[in-house]
Amino acid sequence: MSSSPPTSLLDVETGPGKPPMLRVEATGDAASWVAEQRDVLRAVVAEHGSVLVRGLGLRDAAGTGAVLQRLANSPMTEMEAFAPRETYSEGVYSSSQWPPNQPMCMHHELSYRLEFPGLMLFACLTAPAEGGATAVADSATVLDALPTELAERFEREGWLLTRSYNDEIGASLAEAFGTEDRGAIESYCRANAIEFEWQPDGGLRTRQRRSAVVRHPVTGRRCWFNQIAFLNEWTIAPEVREYLVDVYGADGLPFNTRFGEGDPIGEDVVQLLNKLYVDHTAREPWQAGDLLLVDNVRTAHSREPFEGPREVLVAMGDPVRLADCSPTVEVTAG
Repeated sequence: MSSSPPTSLLDVETGPGKPPMLRVEATGDAASWVAEQRDVLRAVVAEHGSVLVRGLGLRDAAGTGAVLQRLANSPMTEMEAFAPRETYSEGVYSSSQWPPNQPMCMHHELSYRLEFPGLMLFACLTAPAEGGATAVADSATVLDALPTELAERFEREGWLLTRSYNDEIGASLAEAFGTEDRGAIESYCRANAIEFEWQPDGGLRTRQRRSAVVRHPVTGRRCWFNQIAFLNEWTIAPEVREYLVDVYGADGLPFNTRFGEGDPIGEDVVQLLNKLYVDHTAREPWQAGDLLLVDNVRTAHSREPFEGPREVLVAMGDPVRLADCSPTVEVTAG
């Protein structure tokens, strides 16, 4: 593969409101180039929390999987998905099925699990005509910007995720747990500190309490690490929320979040969290062939509304255990 590879961290372009970027002129096998530059790329992510590599020319799921294999220490299989995806290979998925006109607000992938990806890869195969950026935000900076009293409450209590599974909205049981077998689902829930209750109609409701603030497993830096705002009812578009509450009831929403001890999170708090993310967002419009690498603990990501066809593959690697991130809330798995 011919390329002009970066030789040091000085080659990284940085600027206000923009994610760090490496520009390469590459033709041929992207995976081979990534293998050669693996240490540089991982060092850039460690330094900046994310990096957009432009010029790799990624074209398909096979190429994305090959890049993941060479860059990550190990791929990670998604469990407890909140929205359906298509699986291409181990650790490589389509973007979550989410309405194009609705944003996917800032969050950390699978931050409600006891084990989550440490490294996220996003590969743009088709760039949308308008919008659709996968934006990023530094979680330690967001935490520092939170009002002290609110940050201390979340650090003390953690956060609570509630979910209602049915056959009509959100991820199905099979999509979330990889099976519809009740016994297997119950075993998974017990092993992963998830309270569960089967409903008369066969649906499932779950509750899981997690830390809202963790320490980065390598640097020890305190990070705002959760999906409190993204999965809260007040982030859902008002007309969609009203419909879901009318059909399923306030307790039957596909997902919702609360303070760790069970109190509702007010709309004002959710708006504040989303505003702080907006204030610290870095974005760059996608170009076909781009590769975005994200430290999932240090850096939150989002997906902005878009128009036109958009194909961005998602890959997960380097699993991290919550227990290795100094959680502030005790979690006991069965």
